[in-house]
Amino acid sequence: MFLNSLRRISIALSFVISFLVFAGYANAQLYQTKAAQALLLDADTGTVLFAKEADTKIPPASLAKIMTMEVVFNQLKNGKLSLSDNFFVSENAWRKGGTSSGGSTMFAKLNSEIPLEDLIRGVIIQSANDGSIIIAEGLGGSEAAFANLMNERARRLGLNNSNFVNSTGLPAENQYVSIRDLAKLARHVITEYPNYYRYYSEPEFEWNKINQRNRNPLLPMKIGADGMKTGYTEASGYAIVGSAVRDGQRLIAILSGMESKKQRAEEARKILDWGFRAFEKIKLFDDNEVLGEASVYGGVKSGVEVVGKGPVEIYLPIGNRDKLKARIVYKGPIMPPVEQGAKVATLKVWIGDELSQEIDLYAAETVEKGGLQRQAVDAIKELLFGWL
Repeated sequence: MFLNSLRRISIALSFVISFLVFAGYANAQLYQTKAAQALLLDADTGTVLFAKEADTKIPPASLAKIMTMEVVFNQLKNGKLSLSDNFFVSENAWRKGGTSSGGSTMFAKLNSEIPLEDLIRGVIIQSANDGSIIIAEGLGGSEAAFANLMNERARRLGLNNSNFVNSTGLPAENQYVSIRDLAKLARHVITEYPNYYRYYSEPEFEWNKINQRNRNPLLPMKIGADGMKTGYTEASGYAIVGSAVRDGQRLIAILSGMESKKQRAEEARKILDWGFRAFEKIKLFDDNEVLGEASVYGGVKSGVEVVGKGPVEIYLPIGNRDKLKARIVYKGPIMPPVEQGAKVATLKVWIGDELSQEIDLYAAETVEKGGLQRQAVDAIKELLFGWL
């Protein structure tokens, strides 16, 4: 127990030292990729392991179909839809997304009806534009109305750097996403809809006597990949959202702005391989173990001890440990009374200059309001020194 405590203290001190000594090296890259935009995410903790231009607005291309599927999966989960529900193939869907359009299609027959489960497979496996439009019209009445549903769901999920105009991702004015938003969306779909996420791993789908292979190049590589989606437009280049699981850990990689299908496949595989090998997960503090103290203004105590809810675990770069920095951050001073269990601070962890992980911290004790003398002393401190 004593040795474990010393180890944690040593790690914690190394965070402080790394922040003070190695801050000048923050711009040094942990990893290099040919993608114009890239992000690698640990799905379990939400830790960002790598990011490059992650908040840049880009055309979504067919990656927008992940948002289309989120709307569908949400309604299925809430009982508003059934996989056996039939959707009508309109002339608009047939012309814009069918064979004559020149884009990805599931060859839906004009004026026919298609079960929702087949449409889902068509959109996910074949990236079917006709399938996306058929769903949009069936749920929203029109493509524009369905786009409103997509944006409403996006706001609820915190995708604040994205806007959707159609269900397909076909080029449209004022349609954009960021890969950070796509990472949030992919993680949400994987964790919230496991019964439907399975469609992303299916290798092929046949409709109208035409068989097509899944377009995700990661699936046949035997690297633990089980989804999600590729995309391409001239404006965005080749893009991919890919997820893989090894030894119980799931990573989600999002890359965009690549020059070819070959480069897309190579860069996606490379960043996933790197992510699984370049980090180790360590427990920094046990459940209810005190991480530090936050200042309290005018309380019976000058500070309140803070703890995590459950063990505090972080990902440590192997071979790049000098790039790791951590701080306890809070808006202070905190005003009493402070109730035990109240959220009062956040542990923020940086890898290089990228904010990698945020862990909520809670008051380990109750701190009541102090007497007049205590409040006067704290007032003088604030006047003379301010609060950090």
